[in-house]
Amino acid sequence: MTSKNKFILFILLSIIISSCNSQKKVGGLALYTVRDAMGVNAKNTLKEIAKTGYKNIEAAGYNDGKFYNMTPKYFKTFLEEIQLNPISSHHSSVTLENADKMMANVKAAGFKYFVVPIPPMGMFQYNNSNNTMSMKGTAAELANILDTLGKKANAAGLELLYHNHDFEFKKNSNGVVIIDYLLKNCNPEYVNFQMDLFWVTKAGADPIVYFNKYPGRFIIWHVKDMDAQGRFAPVGKGSIDFARILTQKEASGMKYYMVEQDATYDNLKPIEAIKISHKALSNIGFE
Repeated sequence: MTSKNKFILFILLSIIISSCNSQKKVGGLALYTVRDAMGVNAKNTLKEIAKTGYKNIEAAGYNDGKFYNMTPKYFKTFLEEIQLNPISSHHSSVTLENADKMMANVKAAGFKYFVVPIPPMGMFQYNNSNNTMSMKGTAAELANILDTLGKKANAAGLELLYHNHDFEFKKNSNGVVIIDYLLKNCNPEYVNFQMDLFWVTKAGADPIVYFNKYPGRFIIWHVKDMDAQGRFAPVGKGSIDFARILTQKEASGMKYYMVEQDATYDNLKPIEAIKISHKALSNIGFE
């Protein structure tokens, strides 16, 4: 083999290896899963996430204008250095008054989506005695708030998504299914949705029914599994039929998905849980 041919072979092998390595970077991770580790050492945790093979991240650690104690600009630069893409960011403390500044920082950090993870501005209720969630106020009030925030997000160059739990899929005291009201009444130009597949399943609803009834509205999915006790589980270690749900990916409008696990059990550490989930993604069919 000539020197020229050896050089060409070397280049081809390099391209193939690079391609294989890039293909291993799949999926997204909701950083809420590793929130404790992020609080101890955010940079090292992010490096571990990148090493595991995740491609995208969703933040849940904004405070006083910073993401995990990093300025928006620095946070964006650091993510670029370790090859993680900022996609979405959760903001439970958003109000009509602080939204503009908050959204400007989200945009500066490189995110595309501003996610409202619970009914904001004091509407969310959590009952510690029975671990249930609910909402004060009406679905109409929530829809109006989301539309207003959605217009602000649009002006900031972002897209606003609302993230569900289980209570939005059940009839409230007025006989209203909150998620249906939001889907029917929020302006899709300004408000769309992040579907949490665990919580939809927990509520006894079928994600596919919603994908077909409200096509194109569920831009990001939260992918987390459910064990036999109804608890959070690593992807692939529970009972949720993700492969079935994936058949309706196009109908749903899904552009991104984020692995999330709110809690781990039986001495399994969150950082280990996200590795188990990542290994299962490709087997299930996620790209």
